[in-house]
Amino acid sequence: MTEDTGETDDAFDVVPTSAISEGRATDAYFQRTRETLTAADRNPHVVAEVTADQFPSGEFELLAGVANAVELLAGRAVDVDALPPGTLFDGGPVLRIEGPYLEFAALETSLLGFLSHASGVATAALECRVAAPDTTVLSFGARHVHPAIAGMVEKSALTAGLDGFSHVAAGDLLGREASGTMPHALVICFGRERRAEAWAAFADATPSETPTVALCDTYGDEVEEVLHAAETLGDDLDGVRLDTTSSRRGEFETIAREVRWELDVRGYEDVDVFLSGGLDPASLRDLRGVADGFGVGGYVSNADPVDFALDLVAVDGDPAAKRGKLSGAKSVYRTADGTHHVGLRSRSGPADAESLFEPVVRDGEVVAEFDLDQTAQRALADAERVGFRG
Repeated sequence: MTEDTGETDDAFDVVPTSAISEGRATDAYFQRTRETLTAADRNPHVVAEVTADQFPSGEFELLAGVANAVELLAGRAVDVDALPPGTLFDGGPVLRIEGPYLEFAALETSLLGFLSHASGVATAALECRVAAPDTTVLSFGARHVHPAIAGMVEKSALTAGLDGFSHVAAGDLLGREASGTMPHALVICFGRERRAEAWAAFADATPSETPTVALCDTYGDEVEEVLHAAETLGDDLDGVRLDTTSSRRGEFETIAREVRWELDVRGYEDVDVFLSGGLDPASLRDLRGVADGFGVGGYVSNADPVDFALDLVAVDGDPAAKRGKLSGAKSVYRTADGTHHVGLRSRSGPADAESLFEPVVRDGEVVAEFDLDQTAQRALADAERVGFRG
């Protein structure tokens, strides 16, 4: 039996939304800091910046999670500027907060979590996107993460321009319909000798607007199962999916090419071939010429978070920073050749550069709008502009 500590919404160890917004989803030392400053009657006006690398490194990552960060800071006596979500960055701050320190001191843990995890997932998804730019790529990795963050994973995948995702509840959150075919379990429930019944039952039970895609590697040779499914479903078959365990599939590209060939030679040119199972950007580059679509799982959902830190860089108008960090409020610029520059906000940027910071909160009021489709478009345009390859 799960011990009821009063600290979770339910039995699944989910920190409640109220704890995040109230600043209780924090590291203990921020609580101690707030208590100490309050007792000392000390609440300076500060500038804080969220940064991964101090100077541009040429190693770009994709910014995501900004909308959550803004929601966390809304209603507080602060001004916030940020790079727009879907922007590629390689150094300098991505978000800046100005205001009394106690307005946001206890929010640092959650704020960094919003930005760090989503940006890591989005960056991995963008690597997959640019590896197969003209092929459907879906996010299939929700099974690798705690279900409470599946919405973040799928939203971050869409931020990078992926075409869809598999998680139903995440779709409810995002107002998007989840995608998917069938699992091996469905075929196994019918049995080895009744595979055709499994495919036919799936086609009958699936809404007409949903493509009928048969999983064709449960028991036998991929080509044999694919042709069996094609003969069974005929014109009702929209596609086949191969998800063979890596220890059993040999050379995946050769198998996929053989499947495509045997479908075409029998007149099934309109049947698409989808591949999934342990795929990464390298395998997508190898397979994109023989597949109509991919399902990418752990490479996206299991991505390492970006190592963001939040640092005070000015206190009561004076530059201030800990050792190894750059003091003073900064701006980030992009020049026409796609490179980034970091400079003091009080000084002019390079002549041919645009400032990437935009206002998102002013005195607690949210002044920016976040549109997921526009964010994805920005990410893809940015990837081309800076030559992102992952």
